[in-house]
Amino acid sequence: MKAVIQNLIVILALASVSACSSWVYRIDIPQGNFLEQKDIDKLRIAMTKEQVKYVLGSPVAKNAFDDDTWHYFYALRGGRGNDFEKQLIVEFKDDKLADIKGDFAKSDNFNTPLDI
Repeated sequence: MKAVIQNLIVILALASVSACSSWVYRIDIPQGNFLEQKDIDKLRIAMTKEQVKYVLGSPVAKNAFDDDTWHYFYALRGGRGNDFEKQLIVEFKDDKLADIKGDFAKSDNFNTPLDI
């Protein structure tokens, strides 16, 4: 009888410790370039690479074999499991902005160069 009570106490103690894991604070872990639509709206076709870098910052990744494609990626690993990801691919032709793809919309003015 005494062994059964001891086993029951051990089982209850283990169950209560495992239940506490939901109380542990887990931090959010951001990685990459945080971009907002208002930043993307500043991009215009035929911008130079320096102008794009000024608006968006340095890309997370550049293709080692193709310097005309830049990748901007942002991921937030939430401590409570609320993950968030966004990406933007910027393409250049002759060192001028040619196109953007990804999780952001092009602005209505994207196809209007800055000098016009």
